[in-house]
Amino acid sequence: MSENEQNAASQEQQGPQFSVQRVYIKDSSFESPNAPEIFMSPWQPEVGLEMNTQTNQLGDNAFEVVLTLTVTVKNEDKTAFLVELQQAGIFAIAGLGEAEMHHTLGAFCPSILFPYAREAIDSMVTKASFPALMLAPVNFDALYAQQMAQQQAGEEAQH
Repeated sequence: MSENEQNAASQEQQGPQFSVQRVYIKDSSFESPNAPEIFMSPWQPEVGLEMNTQTNQLGDNAFEVVLTLTVTVKNEDKTAFLVELQQAGIFAIAGLGEAEMHHTLGAFCPSILFPYAREAIDSMVTKASFPALMLAPVNFDALYAQQMAQQQAGEEAQH
């Protein structure tokens, strides 16, 4: 038995493996295009949130997942601030089937990254002298299921 076959056999015996190797901010930006005038208006913010994830395979069992959040806050039809953050993580994942791997990278890993991203965004917002912005928790499993249903409906429409 070759070394690769032994490694594969030992992974199958051990079952699925998952570990977080590193969590980090890959990119961030904060803009307040209407400061200081925006501070003179009564604070009644409208919060917009856009999310996206991207996965990069780094090695056999190493994956980088990047959760991108764009938060736009408007007050009286003027942009109070815009925050863009790429919260990333490196995950070691082995012993999963294709569907399990896709779900892990598309829902489980982003749910691990989100609290870090939420804290980083809140920190930038408060340092810019705006009231704290605690983004509501996100159900990544539900978003993943919705995305898979849309993808399946799109494929059926093409046939």
